Amino acid sequence: MSADPTVVVHASADLLTAATAARLITALVDVQAEGRVPSVVLTGGGTGIGVLAHVQASPARDAVDWSRVEVFWGDERFLGAADPERNDVQARDALLDHLPLDPARVHAMAADDGPAGGDPDAAAAAYRAALDGRDHFDVLMLGVGPEGHVASIFPDSPAVRSTESATAVRDCPKPPPTRISLTLPSIGWADHVWLITAGAGKAEAVARAVSGADPVDVPAAGARGRLSTLWLIDRAAATDLPPH
Repeated sequence: MSADPTVVVHASADLLTAATAARLITALVDVQAEGRVPSVVLTGGGTGIGVLAHVQASPARDAVDWSRVEVFWGDERFLGAADPERNDVQARDALLDHLPLDPARVHAMAADDGPAGGDPDAAAAAYRAALDGRDHFDVLMLGVGPEGHVASIFPDSPAVRSTESATAVRDCPKPPPTRISLTLPSIGWADHVWLITAGAGKAEAVARAVSGADPVDVPAAGARGRLSTLWLIDRAAATDLPPH
């Protein structure tokens, strides 16, 4: 059963990313203390990559045994493997290349110059194969767009209705137009879903999603964790929420 959302408001965008980084380190340490290999799904964008940069800078970073962490992505821009606009390239620059990760545990989505060639459907199928047999993530992080998109699931799109674990996305309303994305069903595998966003331009989407909008209209409303759903936002993004 998916969890109702909890909203945590931080004073600024920088405090939001720093606090989320600390929260992530703690979550990974806690899972490893249970004797399990934690799985985390990363997000891109300025806020998502900012979280990773704060993890890199944290003195607590080495409390995690990074060789025993599974890393996935919620979505990817279907570009060349070295393209600086790719989420995995940005994540590697900000954090992953600085950690003793096991390469076999890092599950990047295919590039358009990789084995799938320029076929995003083949790339999505390859990610579904990488997820085969899995129905659980520990922590899944998502950014939120001003119209309420998460990963590359945009309002009233084929992706928001997809029942597969990963899907190709075409004709995105923001560039680049072609992407690979997890879907709302696979996002729902996560014990803990964190929706991380900042800025007044996100306030309407946050308020609509938290109030329970139709996920077809506001996909962020359909991103729910099994055990917890956290909205981690700054004060500007909280301005349309009712006072409490």
